[in-house]
Amino acid sequence: MSDTVKLSQARQGDRGVIVKVGDHCHHDEHAMELERRLLELGFVEGARVEVLHEGLFGRDPIAMRVDDMRVALRRHEAASLTVRFDPAVATEAGFVGEEATA
Repeated sequence: MSDTVKLSQARQGDRGVIVKVGDHCHHDEHAMELERRLLELGFVEGARVEVLHEGLFGRDPIAMRVDDMRVALRRHEAASLTVRFDPAVATEAGFVGEEATA
């Protein structure tokens, strides 16, 4: 069974796949600009993500791996991304196993 949550709710070590980018609220210019910028950075549907680190104060910002690059986002930006986390993958090798074979 998998869980779908906002990336802003993720904890360090969580791994999953992006299933939705943005809130698709096209009358809000700020939301559209943020969605465009996230897509340009590689936050696309189907991309694998792993939360690597959280800031000390308020757990903000979040450092994460998106496919093969590392990016830091503020939690309010990460709230625009919906991710499907697989509990089995989060506790197993996940990205580590793939890197070992690469």
